[in-house]
Amino acid sequence: MSLQFGVSLPQGWNRELVGIKDPMEAYEVLTRVAQTADEVGFASAWLVDHFHTAPRPSQEVTFECWTTTAALARDTKRIHIGQTVTCAGYRNPALLAKMASTVDVLSHGRLSFGIGAGWHEHEYHGYGYDFPETAERLGRLGEAVQVILAMWTQEEAAFEGKYYQVRGAINQPKGVQQPHIPILIGGGGEKVTLKLVAQYGDACNVFGDVETIKHKFAVLKAHCEAVGRDYESIRRTAGALCCLGETEEQARAKFPAALLGRPVAAGALIGTPETIRQRLAELEEIGVQEMILGFPDILHLETLRFFAHEFIV
Repeated sequence: MSLQFGVSLPQGWNRELVGIKDPMEAYEVLTRVAQTADEVGFASAWLVDHFHTAPRPSQEVTFECWTTTAALARDTKRIHIGQTVTCAGYRNPALLAKMASTVDVLSHGRLSFGIGAGWHEHEYHGYGYDFPETAERLGRLGEAVQVILAMWTQEEAAFEGKYYQVRGAINQPKGVQQPHIPILIGGGGEKVTLKLVAQYGDACNVFGDVETIKHKFAVLKAHCEAVGRDYESIRRTAGALCCLGETEEQARAKFPAALLGRPVAAGALIGTPETIRQRLAELEEIGVQEMILGFPDILHLETLRFFAHEFIV
């Protein structure tokens, strides 16, 4: 199996850090998970770009995405650090490109840059951002990606768009990775998002069961053909919740009751190593190259070691 694996880190958004009252201790828990994933062979570790806990806002800890990305880049040695995904509407794209370039340097070339249109209306309003209609958010995403690429490839970046203008911006250093930091565009929107992947992305990230993911890849391939892009040049990642157990019953008991019936349940990997190995083989067969996994019991570091022993080492 050539499939690689990433891990979604316990950042607080899903209330994973509830009960840890000291925020410094909560960060150390987070970074120990990243360090363990680094040690046992995971290819990547990922952060979300959210300000409030889900499914309901609360006063519990939620660490900010990009400052945490920078800290983890120095706390780890080998693993790539990315975002699933940066909200294009939360930061000026030229500044975001500068931030990413700096992180790529301080991580010695281990940044995976993830970006998407954004969707969490409560956070937008809570932090004083306008929340445009979907079409405008997607339009802003498309322009943001072009600005970021200009900042990473041009000596003096220039871009004139409907939403963003950049006029002679200098960005040094531009990062370590060549020809530039890889861009993952997250989301499965078939008319716009996957077309943006074909036009500008180095990777995609989709969710769902095997048939859904297979369909999304077919749509992406059609967009690639339409714009003259090599489909195989795009890294294909998928996200899933993973509940691994010694027995099927033990694995099912780990699945959060609050997620029953929600879309995340459709693509969840639940079962013994044998069961999950079969599911992973199906995903690899349809073209998934990397699975980004969320573990409900991730604070128990043995979970990562167990998974790595079965599927990585």
